Amino acid sequence: MSTRPPIAIANPWSHLRQLTPARIALGRAGASLPTEAQLDFQFAHAQARDAVHLTLDTGELAAQLQERGFNTLRLHSAATDRYIYLQRPDLGRRLDDASAERLGDHAQQHTAGYDLAIVIADGLSALAVQRHALPLLQRIEEQIEKDGWSLAPISLVQQGRVALGDEVGVRLKAKMVVMLLGERPGLSSPDSLGLYFTYAPKVGRTDADRNCISNIRLEGLSYNLAAHRLSHLMREACRRQLSGVSLKDEAEMLSLDDDTPRTSNFLLG
Repeated sequence: MSTRPPIAIANPWSHLRQLTPARIALGRAGASLPTEAQLDFQFAHAQARDAVHLTLDTGELAAQLQERGFNTLRLHSAATDRYIYLQRPDLGRRLDDASAERLGDHAQQHTAGYDLAIVIADGLSALAVQRHALPLLQRIEEQIEKDGWSLAPISLVQQGRVALGDEVGVRLKAKMVVMLLGERPGLSSPDSLGLYFTYAPKVGRTDADRNCISNIRLEGLSYNLAAHRLSHLMREACRRQLSGVSLKDEAEMLSLDDDTPRTSNFLLG
């Protein structure tokens, strides 16, 4: 008596899935995906949607930062709520009137300005900010202290996009600005944090004027590596007085096992 073949047929490359979170070698059931793979996809899609709509609790984040000795400023973009933020990207790139006034008042009391302003915004994944902003900021602080940069109060922005950091930097009279915000969620990375660095910020800067360090999370780029690369960019930006496409990230990469620098090209090692 012959046995019926299984409905779901495994992919012969399925062992490669242990090496990557990418959806490869999922197998098939007829001309479709197996039920398990389909359910996994729907779950990942739901996680990504939840990350986009999750609200960033700036009050709790401010309290956590203040416990660690950071001064903070709580701000809001011109996008009044999440629905407007997703529909009107332009409003997420500038501050509302109350926040602009708050920064103006602070700048009047600190006329000398700062070397660096750090802005933390929800972006498209408040989950990424909740999980990774604080530990990354602690590594960045270590680098700032080594180089002797003066640091403005940390700006916590709801409904903010990357370009909003330029306005914050200008109003705080900062030489450099670093924006930390949640990146657009992927189906395997709903909590990816992005870092955007701009030298001499001003309203109207484009993405070509910034340097981006992306995929900062436990499964991606580590906090130590991200802070190390940012420190290199800041030093080179001040030396060359520019940032963006003209400033290449040539920092020596740290080993994943220790803090010993190594070349970024493993083929030359």
